[in-house]
Amino acid sequence: MAASELLQKLNELRGLPAETEVFEFKEAKNGYDFSKLGKYFSALSNEANLKGKPHAWLVFGIKDKGRTIVGSRFRPNRNDLDSLKGEIASKTTNRITFIEIYEMLLPEGRVLMFQIPAAPKGLPIAFDGHYYGRDGEELSPLNLEEIERIRSQAIIDDWSAAILSNATIEDLDPSAITKARENYKNKFPEKAAEVDTWDDITFLNKAKITIKGKITRAAIILLGKGESEHFINPAEAKIRWVLKDTKGNDKDYHIESCPLFLAVDKIYAKIRNLKYRYIKDGTLFPDEVDQYEPFVIREAINNCIAHQDYTKGGRINVVEMEDQLVFTNLGSFIPGSVEKVITEDAPEEHYRNRFLATAMFNLKMVDTAGGGIRKMFNYQRERFFPMPEYDLSGEKVKVTVIGKVLDMDFAKVLARNPSLSLEQIIILDKVQKRKRLTEGEANYLKGLGLIEGRKPNYIISAKIAASLSNEDLKAQYIKHRGLDDEHYKKLIIEYLTKFGKSHRKELEQFLWTKLPDILTENQKKNKVTNLLSALRISGKIKNSGYSEWSLV
Repeated sequence: MAASELLQKLNELRGLPAETEVFEFKEAKNGYDFSKLGKYFSALSNEANLKGKPHAWLVFGIKDKGRTIVGSRFRPNRNDLDSLKGEIASKTTNRITFIEIYEMLLPEGRVLMFQIPAAPKGLPIAFDGHYYGRDGEELSPLNLEEIERIRSQAIIDDWSAAILSNATIEDLDPSAITKARENYKNKFPEKAAEVDTWDDITFLNKAKITIKGKITRAAIILLGKGESEHFINPAEAKIRWVLKDTKGNDKDYHIESCPLFLAVDKIYAKIRNLKYRYIKDGTLFPDEVDQYEPFVIREAINNCIAHQDYTKGGRINVVEMEDQLVFTNLGSFIPGSVEKVITEDAPEEHYRNRFLATAMFNLKMVDTAGGGIRKMFNYQRERFFPMPEYDLSGEKVKVTVIGKVLDMDFAKVLARNPSLSLEQIIILDKVQKRKRLTEGEANYLKGLGLIEGRKPNYIISAKIAASLSNEDLKAQYIKHRGLDDEHYKKLIIEYLTKFGKSHRKELEQFLWTKLPDILTENQKKNKVTNLLSALRISGKIKNSGYSEWSLV
């Protein structure tokens, strides 16, 4: 925005009679707490969505009462201010961050205007795992009704299931259909004999690729002849493989169109899966392995096909470099975060292309049970290689798979401590990649003896980690990560059964030392709030006012 437009917007906000749910003034004279800033980001983003606004505003350097400009010294260095975008993105759903941070040097003082995007339709925005909103001018947890109202905005129409009235089975590739039959029988061996009696239309209907014999967009994408791609125009069904040299220059390329069911093998064959030879370290490491597990390559390509936003008219890309592969597809990452997928290891409630994903599952291309991404991480772990890296910015998904040991100390920790959980390894992987750790993550890894050094220059402590037994690590894991929510809910019920009506502070004191050490004080308070809310909603406890809780 031009300076004149910004000044006009600022004066407009200052002239409103009161703050609304979609803008907030803060003095922030000398600084502002990052955690609270993140909560306001979540709250204002969600409220902008609910109010039908394209964005919201958070303004520093202005008094709430009187709206006078007092000036703000929050992050006076522009580079530090710009880095805030990445810091916020690392804590929010889908890495959503500020549209822009505007700095205005006015005669009365410095004013910062944070332009916050509205939460996308169907996707409430969380900060540090919690959803926030506004209750009038007050910051508060986003209530369940509001969360569901945003989620219900998700587009129910499935682009991939649309029927193409002018297309017929003649527009599908016979060799692709034959191969699809083989995969279907392999996926469902109990139906193999029956499948052999089906004609092509019956098979395609049963495999949920066509609908009552009518050709769908999914059918063209997976099984269509190359010349049939025009049926889904302006969408493209193409995968482009590019080979780059050490300087980033293109050395070779190849493009495959539909049928993408057959294109996966052709793109896979282009990738040079060279042998990786380890630097020997006693008997910890094998002599050599393939740079990439074949499953990882195929899973990454198939995920791109299943989750591509075809309405954007782009291609799927596979970029091969000397020691890494990069896969990209257009569209936001529906689950919100990779950590959520890894931790829950369960099917997603929403798919961008549900019909296409179901067809690919039936043809043994993808695992819709939620385990494919987790398997990719585990295959990298078995090689002692870095974890796959997901970049979810810019309305696309970019997955990088590294085919070598990046940090020998990281590899040694994995080799010597097979009981480490995947969640622990993902946090440790941040250290070898020199990524910023939260205070909780740093304390957690230090408690396990896995890192040493001072913030932000932590290093992996291979020697310390080697001295810990697996039982030590398990005990530390429970201490830091805690138990599941059902365990804590049970404790609350037992406490209220024994002591009757209890104040919120008493329940906090009871749970405080039992909650995981990785949580900060604010996170523990939020955890207690969420546990009490869940029990209240399920009808097991009630709040009788003045923060007093009792059994129903």
